[in-house]
Amino acid sequence: MDLQFNRRDFLKTMGLGTAALAVSQFEFCGKQTGPRPNVIFILADDLGYSELGCYGQEKIRTPHIDRIADEGMKFTQHYSGSPVCAPSRCVLLTGKHTGHAYIRNNDEMGYRGEVWRNPNLEGNRPLLENTYTIGRMFQDAGYTTGAIGKWGLGGPDNSGEPNKQGFDHWYGYLCQRVAHNYYPIHLWRNREKHVLAQNKYFYPHQKLLKDKDPYDRESYAPYSGKQYSMDLMAEEALWFIRENRDRPFFLYLPFPVPHVAIQVPEDSLEEYEGAFQDTPYKGERGYLPHIAPRAGYAAMITRMDREIGRIMALLKELGLDDNTLIFFSSDNGPTFNGGTDSEFFNSAGPLRGLKTMLYEGGIRVPLVARWPGKIQPGSESDHISAFWDFLPTFSELLGLETPGDIDGISILPTIQGQPGKQRKHEFLYWEYGGKQAVRKGEWKAFRKNVDSDIELYNLQEDIAEKNNLADQKPDVVNSIKEIMGDARSESKLFPLVRKKKK
Repeated sequence: MDLQFNRRDFLKTMGLGTAALAVSQFEFCGKQTGPRPNVIFILADDLGYSELGCYGQEKIRTPHIDRIADEGMKFTQHYSGSPVCAPSRCVLLTGKHTGHAYIRNNDEMGYRGEVWRNPNLEGNRPLLENTYTIGRMFQDAGYTTGAIGKWGLGGPDNSGEPNKQGFDHWYGYLCQRVAHNYYPIHLWRNREKHVLAQNKYFYPHQKLLKDKDPYDRESYAPYSGKQYSMDLMAEEALWFIRENRDRPFFLYLPFPVPHVAIQVPEDSLEEYEGAFQDTPYKGERGYLPHIAPRAGYAAMITRMDREIGRIMALLKELGLDDNTLIFFSSDNGPTFNGGTDSEFFNSAGPLRGLKTMLYEGGIRVPLVARWPGKIQPGSESDHISAFWDFLPTFSELLGLETPGDIDGISILPTIQGQPGKQRKHEFLYWEYGGKQAVRKGEWKAFRKNVDSDIELYNLQEDIAEKNNLADQKPDVVNSIKEIMGDARSESKLFPLVRKKKK
């Protein structure tokens, strides 16, 4: 495998000598402490707030992610960029919330219909050319950058390709829809297809077990394969770390787990099969069927956790452990289809709602961070933060000037254990499919569309958003209504819609 190095912008900005100095030195709390840290950002897909042991999960084992929390910091009030995949990732990479982000919803570039049955068409609406991303920022600081996993922000041969958005090396799914199958016929390595000859194409949303016995294991055999995408991505990540052990690197790992379809190799399924009362899923709610969906879902998360453990072990083996900052989070709340059972696993914990919803369960997500010697082990923060905070956090970490047109605030003081120096958001804002939500202090507001009444909840007293206090707090409602109007720019692609007249 060949890494593609892009240093033109970096060298143009800083000059070769300054660049070498910037790469070799790092300041923390105003003190020079040696080489710049490596950064790894791991992003799960549709993982709920309470689906990790460190957040109270009792049925799914996640020992390695729990270790990140035990040896680092756990955030209890952290939010994703959106309740669905593509806009959440756009927010993460650009530092702009969905009132200003270019991508504000999942979008198949207008294909629809045929695209779902045609394996030759793939890709989501792409990021625009010259978008300033976290990847570009790390490149500006002289880092080698890699992205491995599920992209969802552009398909082949357009402006959204990862290699055109700040990443020297890319491997994985470009298209979210293709990622609905963990045994695909190809993945992408940079701009070339990595053909997976041991897998075969099939239409991933067909009701496949209509005329088959759902309790017969052989009924499911035609819809699996030999090359499991999660495993291939983990191996690519290990390769990338080894390849860059002697230079600072940023590795973005948007793993596709546990997004449906429920698929996992047999050796992982065996860890859970029989542990729960399980009924075969026949595909009646979309996506591929599974003989033991609860066991399969839990096994997917535990297998991802295992691979994260391998990454952590490699860092230690290479002597990179103490100089690597690791984040782990999820792109949105847990899902409701494809055989999943969020109620059984208490996936959202005490929170209301699931994926696609702007209630807490759709957007409040786990976040843990580990950096030996820099982050206090076993620490916990209730600082209110969101995905758009990562770009300014990394900007401050790298000593770069933060762009002026973003919505985030650096959380580096919190990570450093200096909460007194931490700036706070006046509010957080989301929009999705015409819906809007605002978090302002202890208040959380939501409306279904611009003509709907605003719902208001006090999260400090009512984390489950059960008691609508809008009638009792008109002043708060009016101030948030102003935010809902002022915190956004118009988008021709993703306009806010008015309530349909009857």
